[in-house]
Amino acid sequence: MLEELKAKVCKANLLLKEYNLVLHTWGNVSERDKETGYIVIKPSGVAYENMKPSDMVVVDIDGNIIEGNLKPSSDTKTHLEIYKKFNNINGVAHTHSLYATSWAQSGADVIPLGTTHADYFYGSIKCTRALTKEEVNGDYEKNTGLVITEYIDDPKAVPGILVFNHGPFTWGSDSIDAAKNASYLEYVCNLAYNTININSKVERISQSILDKHYFRKHGPNAYYGQKD
Repeated sequence: MLEELKAKVCKANLLLKEYNLVLHTWGNVSERDKETGYIVIKPSGVAYENMKPSDMVVVDIDGNIIEGNLKPSSDTKTHLEIYKKFNNINGVAHTHSLYATSWAQSGADVIPLGTTHADYFYGSIKCTRALTKEEVNGDYEKNTGLVITEYIDDPKAVPGILVFNHGPFTWGSDSIDAAKNASYLEYVCNLAYNTININSKVERISQSILDKHYFRKHGPNAYYGQKD
């Protein structure tokens, strides 16, 4: 079942390793199949070095295992809440990458400071509130997903978020897109950290520069790159 999608999701998970966003078994990527609505996701605790497409787990939108011999990622319910909320999100990634996780632990938003940020995120990358004791002791992973959806205004304009005390989640049109957005988020967090350490009084980028750089790549009249 969904063999091509399993291979694609496996590749997207391996991209996290290639992008130096994960250590050991940390992190996960999933993708929703548009025809069946099923989600293919990385198995829990499987090393990237040994991962293969047949290890991927197929679940439905309620988290029931449809196919797979391994347990799905422990973050599966978090992914599912994002999919339930947004029909235009079909890929989700989660890492504990160094700089993005550092920002998440700080509880601070990442404001746009330069054009690199503006190229991929149309505004601040938000950090969520802390989960309550009841949310942590309840259905923790589901509640993490619900907290994430509280903070998403436009999932296409800012395809990532920081979960306070936890780490980054990103999303996109598919699993590969979500993994790439995780790499962009990490790089932007690294730049922001360095910039603030060089000049603690630095101010947010102007709206005109933000608009120019974001819309030249993503707007209706975008002109960055080559035509298909």
